[in-house]
Amino acid sequence: MKLSLVIMAAGIGSRFGGGIKQLEPVGKNGEIIMDFSIHDAIEAGFNKIVFIIRHDIEEAFKEAIGNRIEKICSGLGVEIEYAFQALEDLPEGVELPAGRTKPWGTGQAVLSCKGKINEPFVVINADDYYGKEAFVKIKEFLEGYDKNSPEKLCMAGFVLKNTLSDNGGVTRGVCRMDDNGYLTAVDETPDIVKTETGASANGVPVDAQSLVSMNMWGLTPEFIDVLEDGFIEFFNGIEKGSEREMKAEYLLPIYIDELLKKGKVSVKVLKTSDKWFGVTYKEDKPAVVESFGKLIEAGVYKEDLFSDL
Repeated sequence: MKLSLVIMAAGIGSRFGGGIKQLEPVGKNGEIIMDFSIHDAIEAGFNKIVFIIRHDIEEAFKEAIGNRIEKICSGLGVEIEYAFQALEDLPEGVELPAGRTKPWGTGQAVLSCKGKINEPFVVINADDYYGKEAFVKIKEFLEGYDKNSPEKLCMAGFVLKNTLSDNGGVTRGVCRMDDNGYLTAVDETPDIVKTETGASANGVPVDAQSLVSMNMWGLTPEFIDVLEDGFIEFFNGIEKGSEREMKAEYLLPIYIDELLKKGKVSVKVLKTSDKWFGVTYKEDKPAVVESFGKLIEAGVYKEDLFSDL
């Protein structure tokens, strides 16, 4: 069964202090975070990779990872594709607002894969490390894909305490679920920080055992068309000439939350106990490098990363 890993790598992180944070080396042999995600996805059984990038970083991206991963994957029977997110890639009849420079967000990023994905897929951020368990659980869920029920989606639910930074507040989508583990809402909660007793946001305690969304979704090929319809709705809701035209983003978790409220999708939350980490702030990098070093020492990964596939 064809299963795709879609990696959103088009963004440059403003909080990281400049540079393309997705391409920062963190492994012993210069590996970047994406290398570990790609390894884990292939190990779990995903056999196609789609990189979402921008045209202006294509050369740097291919030098840092693309060309190398293409060689590795060619020997493993894993297909590679590139999709390009562009500011001007808009629905028919929609004009790019004059002066707009801000990207349109993760919803448009995944929509850029239209025509390149005809199979179930998992979508992740390029600069996040998710661990092995989430890939295995999402792969198992997607194997049950039924084209007669394309509205059945899933997401990895990470324990909040396993996703916090030592270097500042973070925004997390805190999940609300029913008794059967299906998502009912995602509460975007900004500025969550570690505390002695767990976590808080703007001084209000937050349950550190809550499950949160880290933008790791298991989606069906039909969802791409749903995303396209949503992008049109997004523009219909923006007043021309307003400040919102310059800043509004079409975000994947926000749109999925809207679909949930309308009863148009179901999202199974798959709990993972792995520790998430990523390079949100420049100060995060040493801890991330140390974390990967410990995973290698513990035998979770080989020092020659892809040698066990």
